[in-house]
This record gives sequence, structure tokens and C-alpha cells, in this order.
Amino acid sequence: MTGAREYRMEELAKEAGITVRTLRFYRERGLIDPPRREGRIAWYDEHHLARLRTITALLERGHTLNGIADLATAFESGRDVGEALGLVEPTEETPVRLTPEALADYFEGQVTPENLANALRLGYLAVDGDEIVHISRRLLDVSAALVREGIPLADVLEAGRRVREHADALAALFLDLLGARGGAGTADPERLRPLAKSVVDAELSMAMDRRLHGERPGQ
Repeated sequence: MTGAREYRMEELAKEAGITVRTLRFYRERGLIDPPRREGRIAWYDEHHLARLRTITALLERGHTLNGIADLATAFESGRDVGEALGLVEPTEETPVRLTPEALADYFEGQVTPENLANALRLGYLAVDGDEIVHISRRLLDVSAALVREGIPLADVLEAGRRVREHADALAALFLDLLGARGGAGTADPERLRPLAKSVVDAELSMAMDRRLHGERPGQ
């Protein structure tokens, strides 16, 4: 055989550190894709091995097989990475590649099928083979920090959805300001980017101050 390595069932089970019986069970549950058939011989590849190692890692992190099956369904129905990243290019944000178990470590106990499907739907996550791609290192780190502060991931995702709506409106406002939409003006939108970010950052900071001061007892 040439090209990518392939395994027979016994070889794959040994590489994955599981029994052949367990491998058959995972296949019957639809947790791994069907093998390539060559006559009566079933051939598995590196994709199958990576999926088996992911299942083992998720089980070690407390996920159930039913939960893993639901996660796999949401994962495989997610948007392709090219589609997702194509929606935001050009961008200053740095995408992050993660294994499913690494994503589970970021948001311990909260990477549920519902949250994963929501993040895929919002475009924060995309799929690329056996990897997950988060569209922004900054958003990933901030989201994880908020969850560590005790905010449920579902609430963080909902807040992100609402922030995006306002951010889109602000971007349209600044582009309209310089007549940059549809090539109507001569201003360079990229020169506007740092100015717009400074205005939004300052206004948000002052709005936070107003809210925090206004909510103090006795005021």
C-alpha cells in the first residue's frame, strides 16, 4: 500500500489503546466513520485513529458516550472552516486550531452539544477534518476567562451574539461616515479601523463607568 497509513481492525484498536470489541461498539454507535472496504477486509486510516483518541480523551474528561455521539453530530454538521473564515476575511484576528478534547479543556464541563451547535451556528467555530477552528484567539481567551468567572458558556455565547449585532451596526455607522460603503467615497476604510476602535473603546469604557457608578448602593 502507498500513501497515508491504513490499519486493519486489530491494528487500529492496538494503536488507539482499546479492544477490538470496543472498536466494534463505537462503529455500531456511529462514533467513527465506516472503514474502506477491499473485498472482505476493512481498512481504517489516521482519521479513524484521531477520532478514537478524541473519544478516549473526552471519556476521561467525564463525557458520556451519548454526549460524545451528540457532540460528533453537531461537529460534523458544522460549517466548513473555509466557509466560516471566508465570511470574515480580511481580518486582524488570529484563528486557533483545537482538538475537540482541547476545546473541552478550555470550557470544562460546558462543551455540550447545544453550546457547540450554537457556537458553530454563530460562526465562532468551524470544522477542518478532525480539528476545530476558532475564528479568534482573543475571543476564545476572553470567553474562557468569562466562564472561569462563573458565567455559563450559553450566556457568553448569547452575549456574543448581541455584541455582534451592535458591532455590525457600529461598523456600518463608521463606514457611512466616511462614505466608504459601495465605493461612494475616497476614504480608505482600513485607515478608519484604528480610529473607530478607539472611539468604541473609549465610549464603552465611559459607559461601563456610568453603569457601575449608577448601580452603587445609596446613589
